[in-house]
Amino acid sequence: MSEAAGRRDWPRASESEFGPPLAGEYRAVPEDFVVEESLGFAPEGQGEHLWLWIEKRGLTTLEAVRLLARAAGVPQRAVGYSGMKDRMAVTRQWLSLHLPGREAPADLSERLGDSGLRVLEQVRHPRKLKRGVHRANRFTLRISGAAVQAGLDERWAWLCGHGVPNLFGPQRFGAEGRNLMRARAVLARGWRKRDDREGMLLSAARSFLFNELLAMRLADGSWRCLVPGDVAMLDGTASQFVVGAVDTDLSERATALDLHPSGVLWGVGNSLAGGDAEHYEQVLRERHATLCDGLERSGVRLARRALRMRLDNPRLVREGDRLRLDFSLPRGGFATAVLRELIAHPTLMLALDGIHAKT
Repeated sequence: MSEAAGRRDWPRASESEFGPPLAGEYRAVPEDFVVEESLGFAPEGQGEHLWLWIEKRGLTTLEAVRLLARAAGVPQRAVGYSGMKDRMAVTRQWLSLHLPGREAPADLSERLGDSGLRVLEQVRHPRKLKRGVHRANRFTLRISGAAVQAGLDERWAWLCGHGVPNLFGPQRFGAEGRNLMRARAVLARGWRKRDDREGMLLSAARSFLFNELLAMRLADGSWRCLVPGDVAMLDGTASQFVVGAVDTDLSERATALDLHPSGVLWGVGNSLAGGDAEHYEQVLRERHATLCDGLERSGVRLARRALRMRLDNPRLVREGDRLRLDFSLPRGGFATAVLRELIAHPTLMLALDGIHAKT
């Protein structure tokens, strides 16, 4: 990994084909970064929970939860959400309110005022909205700068055909990487729930380790092909199976983006990986022993994540001196992982002051 001005970057998949991307700008205003959540199902129209289709601007999802709870006169624990969405963006997503036997205040919109949160639709459902139940997110992004003037068509087409490294974006690690630095300190002394109520520090540490493993496979070119001992994941699902010998059929399915190799989200449990795939995990533990050991002591359960994601229904449109990119990503995919393949921008790298190997 390269380091400059206190920031560190992971390898880019497209760089071996096209060289490093040129400088670009994105998210000059929130309207340049539009995200719309796709549940994959519709609320039933009856039940104790009122599901709200909301639009927020300049707010994190947790800030929207607090605002809605206050406006509706319910505790924050009565508000459900599926995905965490960016602050500097215009995002539309579902939130739920537990309101058995009563409606939301008639003046809910007035109570929200000019907070940056608008309720667009209301519908009942029997259950609270839980984390991670949505299927995908649809993005509309606008970018500008030297990278756009030089043309991105070939690089974009390559990503559409080969997929995008499923890196966690820098926003997962907090401003200037602070969540990651805090995670390092907390895990070194022993994680406690009271230090990390929302689990953000555990998430930051696991995300960093996943990115480190993916970086190894980006470096040797195996991020988009299966190796012996891989745990393969079916595209768009959580279904997985262990790969023994990599035959022609498996190779062709990986090329067609039907199967992806996966990487470990560190925790307690059997990763299932063997052979060549297990070697990457062994190297990861050697390099970051404190983080790995701390996560295991915390009791968080091991999980897996695809190393690659498909751009669904991708579209590139030129708008004068800017480009508009439209695409969908599976739940948990970061649009910033797509952007970093196309443009160079300091916010697409991770600030890692104080984070070193042997963490």
